[in-house]
Amino acid sequence: MIVSLHAIMPLSRLPRFFTAMARPRNDNFLRALLMEPTDRTPVWLMRQAGRYLPEYNETRRRAGSFLALCKTPSLACEVTLQPLARFDLDAAILFSDILTVPDAMGLGLYFAEGEGPKFERPLREEWAIRALAAPDPWDHLRYVMDAVAEIRRALDNAVPLIGFSGAPFTLACYMVEGGSSHDFRTLKTMLYARPDLLHRILAVTADAVVAYLNAQIEAGAQAVQIFESWGGILSASAFEEFSLAYLRSVLARLIKHHEGERVPAIVFVKGGGQWLEKIAAVGCDAVGLDWTIDLGEARARLTEKTALQGNMDPMALFAPPEVVVREAQRILTSFGPGRTGHVFNLGHGIHQATPPEHVAALIEAVHAFPRESVRA
Repeated sequence: MIVSLHAIMPLSRLPRFFTAMARPRNDNFLRALLMEPTDRTPVWLMRQAGRYLPEYNETRRRAGSFLALCKTPSLACEVTLQPLARFDLDAAILFSDILTVPDAMGLGLYFAEGEGPKFERPLREEWAIRALAAPDPWDHLRYVMDAVAEIRRALDNAVPLIGFSGAPFTLACYMVEGGSSHDFRTLKTMLYARPDLLHRILAVTADAVVAYLNAQIEAGAQAVQIFESWGGILSASAFEEFSLAYLRSVLARLIKHHEGERVPAIVFVKGGGQWLEKIAAVGCDAVGLDWTIDLGEARARLTEKTALQGNMDPMALFAPPEVVVREAQRILTSFGPGRTGHVFNLGHGIHQATPPEHVAALIEAVHAFPRESVRA
């Protein structure tokens, strides 16, 4: 399936909400999330639009910076579609960044060369935490909604579009630490010494995530994924109190139907294999798995009402293509024949140095896997 990067109507002429359309022509991704039969195992990759593609690097160079790329709807649309022009993927995912929400909250997001994302004004003072407010996504994050609408039109109903957000706890990690961290000492000090302040951050951020994801759905996203990238750093009791409770709150308030169709939600918790049953119980349609748990074991632990997504180690893509194919087949075999409800993905984002031809071999191997393994 090839998606053309054709010209788009100026966004200023568009209505706020996307015009209703039928399911995409290739709806295997949506069907798998809803535990419906599929004619093949659907596949998409976290960070499928990114630096491993030379065309992405060229577009980013033209944009001038990563933030400019995220905040220019036409360029965000362009890079979203680039992997679909190369590979037979079953879904597109909005090109953006999880930190756009705290940026819209006034924390001053910037990217330091070689250091990753940083915030000019991390949340350390009680007065700043008390003053925190959820932004209106149609105002402060309108560029994201414009990108969603533009991508939907460009896809021309070929495959579904996934919207996404960071989970409240993961966003709070960056908001308190001011960037990435090896030990999350500042965040964990607040968690244990002033849990009231962390709960304040999480409550406001949960409201922001709900509004942000619902706006993406209204703009045209047909499924959403919530990334709890740092949930695995928590103790069992802290995970329940500071992560699961807020995931549950977000999912309870998400739009469940739009354009006459169900809008499924995926929750991905990196390092969350020991809590699969609890994650599945928060109200999501699918649980995303990292590579540390066997897919068949995960299927056995969860009911047939919950779909699974994952979970190949991204580093396996550096092996020769024939090894990549064997690893994909091993994972698919582990899920088991005669079952539906599986979306193939990596166990985390694709590495920037991954050879694109190895990605092509992976996708072809997933789609070539015997049909009887994906029929209900």
